[in-house]
Amino acid sequence: MTPSTAISTAIRPLSPVEARVLSTLMEKARTVPDTYPMTLNALLSGCNQKTSREPVMNLAESEVVAALEELRELGLVTETSGGRAARFGHQFQKAYGVPEQSAVLLGLLMLRGPQTAGELRLNAERWYRFADISSVEGFLDELQERSTEKGGALVLKLPRAPGAREQRWAHLLCGPVDVDALGAPAPSAGGAATHDRIAALEAEVAALRATLERVCSELGLSPSGQ
Repeated sequence: MTPSTAISTAIRPLSPVEARVLSTLMEKARTVPDTYPMTLNALLSGCNQKTSREPVMNLAESEVVAALEELRELGLVTETSGGRAARFGHQFQKAYGVPEQSAVLLGLLMLRGPQTAGELRLNAERWYRFADISSVEGFLDELQERSTEKGGALVLKLPRAPGAREQRWAHLLCGPVDVDALGAPAPSAGGAATHDRIAALEAEVAALRATLERVCSELGLSPSGQ
């Protein structure tokens, strides 16, 4: 490695579990600093949160321990042994050589999946307050245009999804992304539930119509009452 090469060039792509562990440490360092560095139990709970996570994971303690070991070897995590339990912290900015704002955006993308600049600004409120969307876009552009000497791009602007007003961004910390798979947001649970309710109502209406026609036929009437 030449003297001008950033340390991030030596960091291999992270696994999904490593990204979740790292981004959870990044989140808690900013949102609950009183309990940071984190114990293993607290970190496990944070990784498996059901809110503000995409995708939702159900990691075992052994998976988190293995990820911590790998991240420690990469220089991304530190361990302190003071107190009753070991505690863990992150060194993301130092390892990747990025400013606070860029680290916030990358952490959010690892935790929540692809997002628009507007979504990132809103979701970053407890991490860092960006002045406006253009400020978010400025840091994203820098991360996408990052030189090879500094380790290359860390984010990618995805193609605009059909019907979407804004393009979403994805991180590249786990390696290249499947643009086609990430080109459009996955259907939400709410959307799926709505579809199921509509289908159930249509079936119920069809059953009621059949019953009405049968009763009318027995009475010698037409369904319209004529």
